[in-house]
Amino acid sequence: MTADSISKQIKTTEVVYRTDLYPRLNHDPATVQKYAEDLSVMPPIEVNQNNELIDGWHRWTAHKKNEVDVIDVIVTQTKSDAEFLELAIVRNAIHGIQLNNKDKKNMAQNIYLATSNEDRADKKKRLAEILSVTAQSINGWLRDIDKKAKKDRDEKIFELWMQCHSQQVIADSTNVTKETVSAVCQKKKDISKSDKSLANHENDFEPPIYNIWRQQSKSNEVGHFGNTEQRWVDNLLYLHTDPFDIVVDPFAGGGSTIDVCKKRFRRYYVSDRKPIVEREDEIRLHDIADGLPKLPRWKDVKLVYLDPPYWKQAEDQYSSDPEDLANMSLEDFNKNLSGLIKSFARKMSAGSHIALIIQPTQWKSEDKQFTDHIGDMLRAIKLPVDMRYSAPYSTQQYTPQMVNWAKENKKCLVLTREIIVWKVQ
Repeated sequence: MTADSISKQIKTTEVVYRTDLYPRLNHDPATVQKYAEDLSVMPPIEVNQNNELIDGWHRWTAHKKNEVDVIDVIVTQTKSDAEFLELAIVRNAIHGIQLNNKDKKNMAQNIYLATSNEDRADKKKRLAEILSVTAQSINGWLRDIDKKAKKDRDEKIFELWMQCHSQQVIADSTNVTKETVSAVCQKKKDISKSDKSLANHENDFEPPIYNIWRQQSKSNEVGHFGNTEQRWVDNLLYLHTDPFDIVVDPFAGGGSTIDVCKKRFRRYYVSDRKPIVEREDEIRLHDIADGLPKLPRWKDVKLVYLDPPYWKQAEDQYSSDPEDLANMSLEDFNKNLSGLIKSFARKMSAGSHIALIIQPTQWKSEDKQFTDHIGDMLRAIKLPVDMRYSAPYSTQQYTPQMVNWAKENKKCLVLTREIIVWKVQ
């Protein structure tokens, strides 16, 4: 009995036997019979704060056999199932029927699985001690768990690296050295043949031949007001990046860029001023109005993809904040958006690309005046244009009322939407 334990009586029926945790898998009826013949000399059983049986199954069963209503117990606090199981093994080793090797292996694996990675080396020594087996036996029993843990750790390292976290952040998150991070990432870059086909756009992809990209239906599974079309991102990756290049998207929306980059083995730094809750573990919280994101290696950025709010078309859709691009005056919108593009260009290496997708504003502008955002950006940005792509909307976006207005006023409704790609010098 420890300093943290207390003695008391509880009802025999209140004892809880955890068949999923208790170390003795086989019980001895003869021992129960022997104990039932003279309960008066039996020591108390041991339970935790939840009345879960730690030690004394034969004594407890003997009380039930004799239909005794109450039983003496020692109550010991336990903090977890792993601690409960370890304590039960220790007690069993002192005065219980000894576990066979099969039982010991099963218990060792259960405890080890519940042990954090950083504590597993010490836990192996402890298990060898309390189970009275060699370190070699423990290592053999736990080898598959160690292999899986290493595989899971390496996959986590690679995932964080693909998300453009620094080596130090990855090392701290996975409890390894930066050298290990570097070695794992280098090894993981040797992707399989099937993955290499995906990375090189050889599977599940039709290369764009012309600069008009029609899309009859959305390919995105995540619904979001500002969610970009995945096929356009995929085309841009094919045309302007290679596997393991970095792609930056500061207007993440529903996360389309993430999905395509994962599929094509591109690294990605994706952020938004208000990440959607279902992807807040993947989309960084960052307001581009506060400055450019802090990337570990700007020289590896080969594509910046900008799908910003389309001015009045998105007014109050994201927020009522006057700092939101959608809520600004046209003058401020042009100044901030062009300033953002210029800031990216100053950070990026020669030969990389900046892509902007945007639609002219018409229906929501004052007097439904046509406002050519692409034209405004072309006048503001003094970089060579690599290509302009047309990604037209479907006519289905317009209601009969809008069509009638166009007829009555001899105006054409806007279907155009463009992707302009600048090449950084």
